[in-house]
Amino acid sequence: MLFNSLGFLLFFPFICCVYWLIRYIWGGERTLFVRNSLLLAGSYYFYMCWQPKYALLLLFSTAVTYVCAIFIDRSDKVKIRKLWLIAAVVVNIAILFFYKYYGFVADSISAIMGTMGMTIHIPGLKVLLPVGISFYIFQALGYLIDVYRKDIVSEKNFITYALFVSFFPQLVAGPIERSTNLLPQFKKDREFNYDFAISGFKLMLWGYFLKLCMADRASIYVDKVFNSIGSHEGYSTLIASLLFSLQIYGDFAGYSLIAIGCARILGFSLNDNFKRPYFSVSITDFWHRWHISLSSWLRDYIYFPLGGSKTSKLKTYRNILATFAISGLWHGANWTFVLWGVLHGIVQCIERALGLNKKQFRSWSKLLHIIVTFLIANCLWVLFRANTIGDAMIAFQQMFSLSDLTFFDDSFVVYYMIVVGIIVFVKDFIDEQQYCKTIKPWISNYLWPIFLMLCIGCLGVFEGGQFIYFQF
Repeated sequence: MLFNSLGFLLFFPFICCVYWLIRYIWGGERTLFVRNSLLLAGSYYFYMCWQPKYALLLLFSTAVTYVCAIFIDRSDKVKIRKLWLIAAVVVNIAILFFYKYYGFVADSISAIMGTMGMTIHIPGLKVLLPVGISFYIFQALGYLIDVYRKDIVSEKNFITYALFVSFFPQLVAGPIERSTNLLPQFKKDREFNYDFAISGFKLMLWGYFLKLCMADRASIYVDKVFNSIGSHEGYSTLIASLLFSLQIYGDFAGYSLIAIGCARILGFSLNDNFKRPYFSVSITDFWHRWHISLSSWLRDYIYFPLGGSKTSKLKTYRNILATFAISGLWHGANWTFVLWGVLHGIVQCIERALGLNKKQFRSWSKLLHIIVTFLIANCLWVLFRANTIGDAMIAFQQMFSLSDLTFFDDSFVVYYMIVVGIIVFVKDFIDEQQYCKTIKPWISNYLWPIFLMLCIGCLGVFEGGQFIYFQF
């Protein structure tokens, strides 16, 4: 089920109404149990709207981590605890490998052997990638590692834990929640908070604007160029790369905002996933603002265990590169994603070597670094969007040659995106500078939501475009 579908616009109000009415229907001590059961059933229904059979995969991963966490918690012996941790990690990574990476590895081995003059045939597997598999497996593994580290105790109530793994607002594309934040919230009964719900509704509106009015509109131009990269030259490819930077920001930040807003209306607080990433002054800063839940997960469960920065410079650079290679591979089973991640790591190593990763900038110097950072991120997005590394090389060649200084026939989209981009820039600038505190309440409470609803109704793309990060 997509957030931008009619089904969700019927499903979500129904869940909200029943959820908040349960207190008046049941009341007493059973309220929390019934509410969590409702949310769990709703979450599985939400997930099953894509492929019902893959709900069994979600349930299996949940059961494995649930049981292993309990055995880890019960044991005082380090070796036994580690064995249960390894067992759960291996099972979940095996699931991820089978559905997401088997074909990629098989094709890569065949290609490498082919360059050596040897022919090898590895049987292929025709399986559909389960939606959001990387998200919920990483969330479950994060919980398991937290139990192993004794940061939390294992959850004994299976319904509560299963809801933590499958909570529908953030199930298929994050934010990747930590057990220390979300899990305790399912153990507390809550009363409806009007102000909290209204803030959630505003976040949802802004998320829908980013998705329907910016991301899906930009995709019209971007897809036509990148899906036939050899047929376009010059400005068309350059503009497509710039529009993709807006598309992926609007698409993924839009999803995250809708997810956070949905959770707030239900009384839950999810972690922020984006903090105006295109105002970053370095690529290091960019990853403190972009997909925060993933970057912090990789930092805490990959980078720090490798040694982090508390080691020699060379090993620190190694740790950065390894972490971002994993980040790239997490995003997709394609060498374009791996190279994209590695290059992000290389740029951060250069920034660290030059002392730019923590340096503070002001005025024109800050503006210059913001522009340079955006241009670097934009160039690397080409690798992220290109279907193959070969397509990416063609795109780079066209972008920097600018042999054709004309747009192709969808130039209207470009002018439209300039207007929408300005709106998004102004909104993010106001938030970045914290000017929102000086805005009159009637503007933020009434005029702004009405403006967004009019834009979504008049300019939104309603063909049900899937969110980009669903494939991860």
